[in-house]
Amino acid sequence: MTKNTVKYNYPWGHDKPYNEFSSYFKKQFKQRVQKIAVDAGFTCPNRDGKKGRGGCTYCNNDTFNPFYCSPKKTITQQLNEGIAFFAEKYKTQQYLAYFQAYSNTYADLETLKKYYEEALSVPNVTGLVIATRPDCVDEEILDYLQKLAEKYYIVLEYGIETCSNDTLKNINRGHTFEDSIKALEMSAKRGLHTGVHYIIGLPGDSRKDNLEHAKLLSDLPFETLKLHQLQIIKGTRMAKQYAENSEMFNLFSADEYINFAVQFAERLKPKIIIERFISESPSDMLIAPKWGGFKNFEITAKILKKFKEKNTWQGKLYAQ
Repeated sequence: MTKNTVKYNYPWGHDKPYNEFSSYFKKQFKQRVQKIAVDAGFTCPNRDGKKGRGGCTYCNNDTFNPFYCSPKKTITQQLNEGIAFFAEKYKTQQYLAYFQAYSNTYADLETLKKYYEEALSVPNVTGLVIATRPDCVDEEILDYLQKLAEKYYIVLEYGIETCSNDTLKNINRGHTFEDSIKALEMSAKRGLHTGVHYIIGLPGDSRKDNLEHAKLLSDLPFETLKLHQLQIIKGTRMAKQYAENSEMFNLFSADEYINFAVQFAERLKPKIIIERFISESPSDMLIAPKWGGFKNFEITAKILKKFKEKNTWQGKLYAQ
């Protein structure tokens, strides 16, 4: 041990100062596993008129769909093209079909069964990651997923986004924080793997609010957490709002966000696995904030460095 180095016995069993996802994933699987994105052509209840129109004010799904991902192709075709892309680098691995675009439980059960079971029939696909909204699951859907989970690795990834009902309303989300609590409790009761998505810096959420939300999230029954900074993306209603009144936004600089991500993690329950700290949108679609072309892994490395500089770790302030 070098001089002035402090060694901690972190509860997550490795030496990083936060409960990182890659270590958790390695424990789940005996070989490399790759997520393959699938677009099954779902929509959302705040797009089709059931709860609203236009979708969330920040949302443009083109920011994360890879080239092979299109609802014009079958589920099998998308997965095979994605597998062919990744197999060039990794010859032997397993895959998870990642139903990512829009709300991927927003259909009748027979339609969901058709899509999910088609994905699971593709060779070397051993599970599903299903991104959805907390108001788009019910007992019937969760019972079916519980049955699937007896044989496959099934993850439900809920877009919670914020713990503030006022902010959820302002971003046209169309559900409440109470809906989020209910969906997570229903999923946990069935022993399903669950993840949460949360955006730091939404208009209406102060930085103090975000830190309070870290504690609120810590009381909920889920395993993994995806964080990212608010980004203003072309083609969204938020882009129009930003052009008309940029003062309603309090966007982070890269250095501010790096420091804030550590503060947020300090307040999180140590048991929560942090899957990511930031999100990277295509540069030609990003309006703000622009951080000089830093990649996800570079910002994550700076966050890790900040943990060490501050001699702190995830959960240090959780009980305070």
